[in-house]
Amino acid sequence: MTHSKNYLKQTIQPDQPYPRITVGVTSYNAEHSIERALRSALDQAWPNLEVVVVDDASNDGTWSLIQQIADNDQRVRAICHEINQGAAAARNSILEAASGEFIAFFDDDDVSKSNRLELQYEHIVAYEQSSGSHLIACYASGERIYPNGYVMPLRAVGADGPAPTGSAMADYLLFHKRDLNLFYGAGTPTCSLMSRASLFRDLGGFDTAMRRQEDVDFAIRLSLKGGHFIGVPEPVLSQYATSGSEKSALIEFESFLRLLDKNKDYLDTTKSYHYMRLWSEMRYRHFVNQDGRALRLLIRLLLYYPLRTSRHFLHSATRRFRHEQRMNAL
Repeated sequence: MTHSKNYLKQTIQPDQPYPRITVGVTSYNAEHSIERALRSALDQAWPNLEVVVVDDASNDGTWSLIQQIADNDQRVRAICHEINQGAAAARNSILEAASGEFIAFFDDDDVSKSNRLELQYEHIVAYEQSSGSHLIACYASGERIYPNGYVMPLRAVGADGPAPTGSAMADYLLFHKRDLNLFYGAGTPTCSLMSRASLFRDLGGFDTAMRRQEDVDFAIRLSLKGGHFIGVPEPVLSQYATSGSEKSALIEFESFLRLLDKNKDYLDTTKSYHYMRLWSEMRYRHFVNQDGRALRLLIRLLLYYPLRTSRHFLHSATRRFRHEQRMNAL
């Protein structure tokens, strides 16, 4: 259940040439970053803007801070979940409350430059005109900042070269099949996503049974309906890497297994279901420092799928090793 206070007052006239954009912000135990995130949303240069922020039953001071900001800015609509339901449910609450023609999602610990909405809107409209499709997800480029100061550039999917279209994105997200002519970039994180509100609703929103990977699930469903994945090349988003119980390796692993199960029939057409279950468990064992078990799983993969595993491992292992070194450096 949710309870809400609607702070929104209409200030834009009906003939305003700018369509309304809803910025959706999900929050949970974010008292140290939520003010910064909401200020980033409210400081967008787009003139016809509302911010819908959902607090997912935080047990710190997050909701109080949200209320204070909403009381002082009529563009903010604040919603509080009475029980913690997860990011997917929080995003669905945003979809239900949003009045915008477009919806962009911001995270509670990220900062976007003031021109992010303008750039994403322009990219969507231009791509609609050139492609004739309205099945478009637009992602923002930027950077991820780690607590030790390591900064990793994040180039948005589709920002360079042809954009992945249709099942090409599902193949990449589910079993890492790459078309060398396409640019997959930083994947499909919801915190950098903007699309038409009608697209989110037509696809049924986000799967509330998934505690993580709900953004990947959404992208796969869009992909299998013929969706287009485009990106803004300008770096407009700073993600601050944080930890939390909802981001544990176990939850990530269990969520990906659910994703595989949801798409088993599709995966079976390429004989990828069993392979990806073994691969995902190997990654999980590595992340929780069970390297002996991870090695045994890698050996099984090499025995069952020698060429596929070798290509996959060589493509990802070196890059992942360097990333982990930088992420964990003091």
